[in-house]
Amino acid sequence: MAEVRVRLAEPRDDQALGEILVAGYVTAYARKMPQVVVGDARRATLRDVAAKRNVATVLVAELDGRVAGTVAVGKPASPESEAWVANAADLRHLAVAPDLQGRGLSRPLLDEAERIAREDWKVDAICLHVRRGNQGVARLYQSRGYLRAPSGDLTYPEVELDAYILRFK
Repeated sequence: MAEVRVRLAEPRDDQALGEILVAGYVTAYARKMPQVVVGDARRATLRDVAAKRNVATVLVAELDGRVAGTVAVGKPASPESEAWVANAADLRHLAVAPDLQGRGLSRPLLDEAERIAREDWKVDAICLHVRRGNQGVARLYQSRGYLRAPSGDLTYPEVELDAYILRFK
């Protein structure tokens, strides 16, 4: 594989990352879960990377200098956190450009997000949510040691989310 570099997102990355998030979510759901509709409001939220950078650490994966993927990890008790246990980081918005999916780019993004949470922030765990029924994404996280945690499940009018946790302590 070509060289992958993971770094902190900067304002210059916002547009590219927003489009990767939209394309990643829309493409993935169209292929794996065709009943899911990603509406205009959700697309706008996905594109608002600047807002994500204000409340979380947003990482970028570059493949040979091209912005190729992203993930966000929020500190414990941040205002936007959906973590359901104390001293846990909140992982969100993992996405890879659709034409680069299947090349293992999520691995270095998750490695760095998990390292930041574990070593820099000294958290006890990382919490995350996966859209109910999205078995491929659930398997990705489970292969990294995340465990299903029904006590953290969320139900919103437009979506049901299954909770997963990776414990460090």
